[in-house]
Amino acid sequence: MHDDLIARATAWLAEDPDTETRDELAKLIEAGDVTELAARFSGTLQFGTAGLRGELGAGPMRMNRSVVIRAAAGLAAYLKGKGQTDGLVVIGYDARHKSADFARDTAAVMTGAGLRAAVLPHPLPTPVLAYAIRHLGAVAGVEVTASHNPPRDNGYKVYLGDGSQIVPPADAEIAAEIDAVPSLDDVPRPDAGWETLDGAVLDAYLARTDAVLSDGSPRTARTVYTAMHGVGKDVLLAAFARAGFPEPVLVAEQAEPDPDFPTVAFPNPEEPGAMDLAFARARETDPDLIIANDPDADRCAVAVKESGEWRMLRGDEVGALLAAHLVRRGAQGTFAESIVSSSLLGRIAEKAGLPYEETLTGFKWIARVEGLRYGYEEALGYCVDPDGVRDKDGITAALLITELASELKEQGRTLLDLLDDLAVEHGLHATDQLSVRVEDLSVIADAMGRLRERPPTELAGLAITKAEDLTRGTDRLPPTDGLRYTLDGARVIVRPSGTEPKLKCYLEVVVPVAAHADLPAAHAKATDLLATIKRDLSAAAGI
Repeated sequence: MHDDLIARATAWLAEDPDTETRDELAKLIEAGDVTELAARFSGTLQFGTAGLRGELGAGPMRMNRSVVIRAAAGLAAYLKGKGQTDGLVVIGYDARHKSADFARDTAAVMTGAGLRAAVLPHPLPTPVLAYAIRHLGAVAGVEVTASHNPPRDNGYKVYLGDGSQIVPPADAEIAAEIDAVPSLDDVPRPDAGWETLDGAVLDAYLARTDAVLSDGSPRTARTVYTAMHGVGKDVLLAAFARAGFPEPVLVAEQAEPDPDFPTVAFPNPEEPGAMDLAFARARETDPDLIIANDPDADRCAVAVKESGEWRMLRGDEVGALLAAHLVRRGAQGTFAESIVSSSLLGRIAEKAGLPYEETLTGFKWIARVEGLRYGYEEALGYCVDPDGVRDKDGITAALLITELASELKEQGRTLLDLLDDLAVEHGLHATDQLSVRVEDLSVIADAMGRLRERPPTELAGLAITKAEDLTRGTDRLPPTDGLRYTLDGARVIVRPSGTEPKLKCYLEVVVPVAAHADLPAAHAKATDLLATIKRDLSAAAGI
């Protein structure tokens, strides 16, 4: 075992084009560090519907230039196998460690394979890449990003020519082509031959952002904005300036790209503490709302002042607010969300007489809904302009929520007032999440196994009226690893995260509300129910 490990590591070292990972691996081989080598050579990073994502470092279980070159060669072979022999592949990247290298390697591989490659001019938000695919008529797109993962991670997200992320069976077919790459020495990588795009694509994207707003709508809401050390600032500021909103007040410490994300433990607005600096800035400047993007700016977080304190709105709350705003503006088309998002969207669509669809988790599914007009996911992802960007877009979502806040401001109202109206109209839909980050992935498998072997019959005293194992699929959904429980007035979904080592449980309770005066009691009841469901579910899953 030891000799085999050293042999595999030495063979990998011989091909590695990156001096940094070569040095790292050479030291491990020299030290005979079997534990660390085993962790890096115990398999390969699996290419799935999220593409690749993992920790930076040497070896096939890490993100590095060797792994990326293989992935690019596999994608090129897949595209050529589909008859796209000279199609255009657009490549974007964020400001993480190695992102620019991975983008350049991808462009070289595509060029060497006879495809045409074009790289975005500098680190830009993921939605700009998603837009560029459709705008330029590309056959595929690659975004080098790990989104809101920790600083040590990077990733590789693949889109096909419709501008949406890959879904089965494309992921498995690309993975098979990656596995078939014999040696990096067999992958042609010329030093030139691809195009580096100029600012025209970004200008076209920004021109498109105007289309999400209504002509003549109020543009008065004042914002505090954080880019969370990512690439959103310049694009968002440009979009807000074009729209005529007041210039956002920046959270200076987080405004510029920094791959080390020094002010946050996790660069995700949903994580505890990530918004603290934004809250502090808002206490100094008293804006109407806080806007945050995650590092690749495909997600948008919103915070508001409630009883004198700033609080983050849940993704489900923002999802409902944007839906109500679009309905009031006369939007036509299908409203869609993932199964883990609040059922309130379905109520809003039904009352407006609009088609509604539920999909599996992830924008790769939401973006494929026929006739899509608006889609959202509780993890702060919103697609408000599907004809422009068939993916979540934190820039256009920020514009639309700020327009809504401006309209309400003109009426002397706030986003919270509109949420209250929606609760009275459709019932209070309160959501929460039980999310467990693990070091050992077997903890997740054990929890799922326990729930399958000994499914709960009630949670928080509410009987489970329907228990579904989603691995079998449903009449509306393809199979996925998850469990869904329908309760009397509540819903619970349990699933492993597709992008992080987490077990995620999504909880929703619906409390009827007769009038505005009943809202405080309804909120208290919902809070209590969610806490009790969380406790009972933890016990049932053994987490």
